[in-house]
Amino acid sequence: MASTTAARAHRRHAGAGAGEWAAVSAAGGARRVEAAGKHQLMRRTGLPARDLRALDPALSYPSSVTARDRAVVVNLDAVRAVITASEVLVPAPRDPDVAPLVAELRARLAAPPPPLSPGAGGGKGDGQAASGCGGKGALPFEFRALEVCLEFACKALEQETCTLEKEAYPALDELSSNVSTLNLERVRQIKMRLVAISGRVQKVRDELEHLLDDDVDMAAMHLSEKLAYQATTADGRSSRLDADNEPSEFNEERFGEVEEEGGTSEGGGGYGNGASAAAVFTPKIDELEILLESYFVQTDGTLNKLNTLREYVDDTEDYINIMLDEKQNQLLQMGIMLSTGTLVVSAGIAVTGVFGMNITIPLYTAATDGAFWQVTGGIVGATAAVYLVALLCYRRSGILQ
Repeated sequence: MASTTAARAHRRHAGAGAGEWAAVSAAGGARRVEAAGKHQLMRRTGLPARDLRALDPALSYPSSVTARDRAVVVNLDAVRAVITASEVLVPAPRDPDVAPLVAELRARLAAPPPPLSPGAGGGKGDGQAASGCGGKGALPFEFRALEVCLEFACKALEQETCTLEKEAYPALDELSSNVSTLNLERVRQIKMRLVAISGRVQKVRDELEHLLDDDVDMAAMHLSEKLAYQATTADGRSSRLDADNEPSEFNEERFGEVEEEGGTSEGGGGYGNGASAAAVFTPKIDELEILLESYFVQTDGTLNKLNTLREYVDDTEDYINIMLDEKQNQLLQMGIMLSTGTLVVSAGIAVTGVFGMNITIPLYTAATDGAFWQVTGGIVGATAAVYLVALLCYRRSGILQ
């Protein structure tokens, strides 16, 4: 298991080190970006160097979904990608573990986008036109790409969990019926895999929970609407200053009302500068929240399966410990019985030694030739009687069962 993981990391590092990236467009087309240096990617996506460093397969970074000004950085277990408003960049596309992700992105993004559900935070007007998703009411491109990444990561963890369950339960049942070195080693390896998978699933779940609890991060992930809002702000700044103060339907539904610092909400306020205009970008996050919640529930279900398996492992360990304690008690009882038998036999041997002394007693005379067997029988009988009495005392006192 460890060697397989190391081999995967080596293959990914080789692809990333060569600077190979797969760029999947909104239409589903894919092309390889050869020798894409770090500075080129920084200019292309607007990401800082630390975000690109988090996508390096040779480095171990915790699972995260980070929203930046022009891109969303996805690092969820085996899924590493940079999502912009028009394309998805995936490192090391020739890696066998990454190639299915690229194929899934091409297939899903080439398909017609599903419409937003009624009442959800669907886009209107300029926001939807800038998304490039093929019509009003469609899910923005970055959300469709994010959904593919989330689904790929959750399915991969789910498949590993199912495979582990198929191997774990028979092995644990076999260990319960036959405690052997081979079965113990199998269960030990299964427990190590269980701990590793549980940690990975927990990290993905925690990241999704963090996003759901942070409305600011979810708002920053609306890349298409952000571009549309910035374009609308730049092109129509002067016209908005002269327009009526009543907010438009677009601003009212998608971006909320404008509150300018140091000014009033009545005529002539407008947008003071670019910073204040960006500060009032508040899109509705309902649709993204529903998307994240669905995969949070799926990840939570996978974690519950792993917790159930962990409890089964703990119950099996407790059962084995009880069995071992029972065997130990049986051995202790046998030791007590043997020790008691040794003691009474030693007592009989001591009596025999007394009779074997070179002294003159009436039993040694010719008139008592038949006394040998009587004495021998008496010693053996007395020894057995003492042994049985000792066992009876042990049983009454609870030492023996």
